[in-house]
Amino acid sequence: MRTTDFSATPPQGQATAMFVGATRYRGLRSIVTLMPRWFRMVRQMRRMSGYRWHTLYWQFPLTLGTIAFFSDRDAMLKFARSREHRELMCWLVDEGTNRATAGFIRLYTADEQGYANGVWRAEDSVLAHDERFAPLATETTGPPVHRR
Repeated sequence: MRTTDFSATPPQGQATAMFVGATRYRGLRSIVTLMPRWFRMVRQMRRMSGYRWHTLYWQFPLTLGTIAFFSDRDAMLKFARSREHRELMCWLVDEGTNRATAGFIRLYTADEQGYANGVWRAEDSVLAHDERFAPLATETTGPPVHRR
């Protein structure tokens, strides 16, 4: 059901800012050398005000990525300015392509309105769907969920 109150959702549902990034490392040695720096950075991120949740992903053969959620865009950008993050990024790119061959970062912000159901719904514990799908950019009203 549509809502603007995400106070009952898990931490990542309460976030309004999300970071997605990945690095393709040159080799296994780069990844092993990265680990102590990466653990320091994650420890710092988890202590920061506004941190909500994160997870990692891996793509064969040597790409490691992070998805992290923050309470708001400023909290996310404050983390990006942290000493641990800055040191890791400098270590990664200061030597050209010795440690990595590619990388990207994307920053996302949440729409004010979303969906919550059941015990994760702040207004009540109703488990239901909306009568209509949200409209696409080319529509004024979305189609009904149940087709008659």
